[in-house]
Amino acid sequence: MTAADRWIGALHESSQRLGHAVADLPADRLAEASFAEGWTIGQVLSHLGSGAEISTTLVERGLKGDERGPVREELLPVWERWDAMSPVEQRAAWREADERHLALLDTVGPGQRTSLRVPYFAGLLDLASYAGYRLSEQAVHAWDVMVALDERAVLAAPDVALLWERIDLVATRFRDADALTRLAPQRVRVELTDPGQALLLDIDTELHLYPAPPTDPTALLTGPAESTLRLVYGRNRPQDPLTATGSISLDDLRTLFPGF
Repeated sequence: MTAADRWIGALHESSQRLGHAVADLPADRLAEASFAEGWTIGQVLSHLGSGAEISTTLVERGLKGDERGPVREELLPVWERWDAMSPVEQRAAWREADERHLALLDTVGPGQRTSLRVPYFAGLLDLASYAGYRLSEQAVHAWDVMVALDERAVLAAPDVALLWERIDLVATRFRDADALTRLAPQRVRVELTDPGQALLLDIDTELHLYPAPPTDPTALLTGPAESTLRLVYGRNRPQDPLTATGSISLDDLRTLFPGF
């Protein structure tokens, strides 16, 4: 199994879980708030659906050798069309767009899975990297919906394991610049209790998560990988089993990682 196979398989499974969760929701439930600030459940599905539609176009370009990335002028009509839908229409359209996107990925043959380059928002990406960006969107926004329906919802363990492989990319990109300046310099020892692992959260002029613990930490963050991952994605909750001690607090980390 290639790296692309793993990420695409996880995309399928995450999509199926979300589909089961929202399949029978009445219109009034789809209009209720999700965990994503300012978005209803239907609007999260709209975001995922428009993203799948746009992504399908970009993969099709890549398959043709077209390296043109997305531009705002072609994206605005897509977003406006999705925004104009009712919550029930957004759910149906998400399902259709998502299935089309996944079906296209499944048609990419073994040779193309290593050679294909997708002109995505982040640049020209190999298929595994592209699917990593899509799983990051899919899994976390699916949690935004599922936790609104059941407060016990957590990210699926296979998704957590995969998303940890690209956690430094997310932490570096989606950190608050003002909070970074205020908190630096800090060397936070991150102790994951499930699975047992220690890392370094290096807060300086830049921010990075390194897969080795610091020898001279200024603070300690402890908790399971799932809760820690959601913290970095801006989705920490007061009841999450995380503790921070030393020169940094959980409030500091929530401010540092506002999410998307």
